[in-house]
Amino acid sequence: MILINLLPHREAARKLRRDVFNLSLGVSALVGGLLAGIIFLWYQTQISGQQGKNQILQTEIKRFDEQIKDIAGLEAEITALLARQQAVEDLQADRNLPVHLLTELVKQLPDGVYIVSLRQDNQIVTLQGVAQSNERVSELLRNLGSNSPWFARPELIEIVAGSATVAPREQRRVANFTVRVRLMRASEAEKMRSAASAATPAPAAATPAKK
Repeated sequence: MILINLLPHREAARKLRRDVFNLSLGVSALVGGLLAGIIFLWYQTQISGQQGKNQILQTEIKRFDEQIKDIAGLEAEITALLARQQAVEDLQADRNLPVHLLTELVKQLPDGVYIVSLRQDNQIVTLQGVAQSNERVSELLRNLGSNSPWFARPELIEIVAGSATVAPREQRRVANFTVRVRLMRASEAEKMRSAASAATPAPAAATPAKK
């Protein structure tokens, strides 16, 4: 017996392929959506974790900033305390400055130079005096500048020719001068003495005579 299929089998096969294709598209879309959701959730988890780390870092940074401010405040207080300590030490050392001033001034005055007035303003000393000649004034400046660790930077302010009466009928020409010099503190004078000692060469050892 011969069976004849009169149904539209081509249309049915075509419809079946369409349905399979649509189903595969739907499954692919569903799988793609699931993958996209998983990736999105993974990125969100990473972003949330990084934001948490950033928040921790910001907190630590603020804490360190406060510690830095505290350290800066402590350093400022230490600097102020050291400055006050140095000021107190300078004041204690400056109590003997008038003694050193007069002692060294007597040592460094050349013959023929006389001090008429002396004025001290902090560490600046102004000398007014009379000298037998300009050369005596130059010698005084050299002595103040190089022979004593207690004086520094002598400066000739003024020198004027004048006359002085040495006898009832005798007058001599003199030089009236004004000199300004810086009086060193005790610590500064000690440093200058140490530097001068270091710069002075040691005496050479004597060579024994040959027999």
